[in-house]
Amino acid sequence: MKTRQLGKTGPVVSAFGLGCMGMSDMYGPSDRAESLATFDAAVEAGITLIDTGDFYGMGHNEMLIGEALKNHKRDRLVLSVKTGALRDPAGGFLGYDGRPNAIKNFLAYSLKRLGVDHIDIYRPSRLDPDVPIEDTIGAIAEMVQAGYVRHVGLSEVGAETIRRAAKVAPIVDLQIEYSLVSRGVEAEILPTLRELGIGMTAYGVLSRGLISGHWTKDSGKGGRDFRAHSPRFQGENLEANLKLAEALSAVAEAKGVTTAQAAIAWVASRGDDIVPLIGARRRDRLSEALGALDVSLSAEDLAAIEAAVPVQAVAGTRYAEAMMTHLDSERGSR
Repeated sequence: MKTRQLGKTGPVVSAFGLGCMGMSDMYGPSDRAESLATFDAAVEAGITLIDTGDFYGMGHNEMLIGEALKNHKRDRLVLSVKTGALRDPAGGFLGYDGRPNAIKNFLAYSLKRLGVDHIDIYRPSRLDPDVPIEDTIGAIAEMVQAGYVRHVGLSEVGAETIRRAAKVAPIVDLQIEYSLVSRGVEAEILPTLRELGIGMTAYGVLSRGLISGHWTKDSGKGGRDFRAHSPRFQGENLEANLKLAEALSAVAEAKGVTTAQAAIAWVASRGDDIVPLIGARRRDRLSEALGALDVSLSAEDLAAIEAAVPVQAVAGTRYAEAMMTHLDSERGSR
């Protein structure tokens, strides 16, 4: 497994990370045994960065990972946890809580569910508009001093917020959506990260399956799959976006790789300071994604890929409007 360092002050991790959300939430029913087997396969393949959130399945994901960790050496893995999202019993999102005492409370629960004595990277999942980012990051910094957290991360915040947070404590990485069809970070956020020596963990590298080569008009029907309400997966938007996926598929086939591998390899090619998160919840999807590690893209390959999926060609925003309003990273760019 190749490795990359998260920022100038962060840990060295596997070149790809494992995003575990889909094992518990958001994408419809999942198979518990297959999820655990996928986790094991990922670690055996050399993945060391494990990403979760305390609100994924309302703690279910952390408990699942806690069980999986029993089969592996804890000190070889880097656990990244997002916090702060508030949800109701029906699974709806109620907003975010970045108050210092709330952050410390959420952390205590995460440590217990995961069955660990520290979390390697702890980050607010979104910016709480009612709490200065300095207060939230300051609370996590206190937990670093106390030994419960090793590093501080950020998620889905814009350049100004990144700068403010970095003045409070060393930030190792920003977790944010980045893919061929979600390139807004390139304008201001990515240059800011590089200026400050902060890495990126990129989620949604396949745009939630949209450009994986596996999605069709009939995918995702039934069950509690949030893509049923995602603008990019609706009506004419979906038709237009599947044409982009088809164009990418043609380039990938000519290269001798799968559509998903081409999309993941493109993200990985954007810099050694970027670690793609692979949201696999099945071993076959994990194996396919890991194949992207061996894909080398030439200048001609990159040009062909970007011609197939031009910047801003995607139809629809990445979240529904109600969720987009919570994204500090999207302010002024919609």
